[in-house]
Amino acid sequence: MKVLVTGGCGFIGSAVVRHVLESTDAQVVNVDALTYAANPASLADRADDPRYAFEQVDIRDGAALERVFRAHDPDAVMHLAAESHVDRSIDGPADFIDTNIVGTYQLLEAARTHWKGLTPERQAAFRFHHVSTDEVFGTLGETGLFTEETPYAPNSPYSASKAGSDHLVRAWHHTYGLPVVSSNCSNNYGPRQFPEKLIPLMILNGLDGKPLPVYGKGENVRDWLHVEDHARALWLVLTTGRVGESYNVGGDSEKRNIEVVETICDTLDALRPAERPRRDLITYVTDRPGHDFRYAIDATKIKRELGWAPTHDFAGGIRQTVDWYLNNEAWWRPLRASVYDGQRLGTKK
Repeated sequence: MKVLVTGGCGFIGSAVVRHVLESTDAQVVNVDALTYAANPASLADRADDPRYAFEQVDIRDGAALERVFRAHDPDAVMHLAAESHVDRSIDGPADFIDTNIVGTYQLLEAARTHWKGLTPERQAAFRFHHVSTDEVFGTLGETGLFTEETPYAPNSPYSASKAGSDHLVRAWHHTYGLPVVSSNCSNNYGPRQFPEKLIPLMILNGLDGKPLPVYGKGENVRDWLHVEDHARALWLVLTTGRVGESYNVGGDSEKRNIEVVETICDTLDALRPAERPRRDLITYVTDRPGHDFRYAIDATKIKRELGWAPTHDFAGGIRQTVDWYLNNEAWWRPLRASVYDGQRLGTKK
């Protein structure tokens, strides 16, 4: 089996590539434009694997995508390439529309052309897996969970662009018969995450003794999913999920943002003691515009149908993540020096 993975040098994409190469006998074609959040270093130890190929291609380039499909003849697509940071979508939504909506359209068309040229047996086995977010469902109050039947109600430019791509994938299945599966995940964390996201930002600022900015009162709630658990789930959805179905993937780890930051502080203090507790660095800042209050996933369907369950508890996962950043400064230090130094994003209105 040969799988084309878009965005394979990104955080979740690189975890998927690693999982496939380490846990299956499948081949991987990594298609990535190498935008700011992509890091080839995340897969440096896989670069010479004979089952791995890399193509630097932008998914908005339909002609380049068609060339990749002709050259590699994949049996499946796992579509993870996306602009993904809510704060950046507030400051500059155009890139999110171009990549997440137009790019998904171009990829769907290239995949459809490829699929139509396969033998009937390969057509039946082909899959297009679209990887999305729980943010398309909007916000929850104090209670309730997102299910696969929750109506879409995106509130940020990012989530609206992902909702648009979800709808395109659904339409290409129902209109053209392209065999698709979809998944919507909760907030991911773990090694190799770009430092603009909450958890790596807090880790690296804490290491450097910089302020730890917490939006509003830190009461917003997220369900945290370890990226390695997510990668396992995505492979199961691709290989055993029912065509035309979507699956919610959550970590069973609801936490208020302030709880997350305090856990990171305490873990850093235990692993890398400083002159004063890292909790002293916590600084409350003006909230993000339109900040969704709470996300929480009901992952019953994927657990029941595909036999998946998360294996990382939050405390252990955070400790592993902090330890990884402590021991892999060569991965993140260049990013902090030349790409993103921790400045506040998402303040434009």
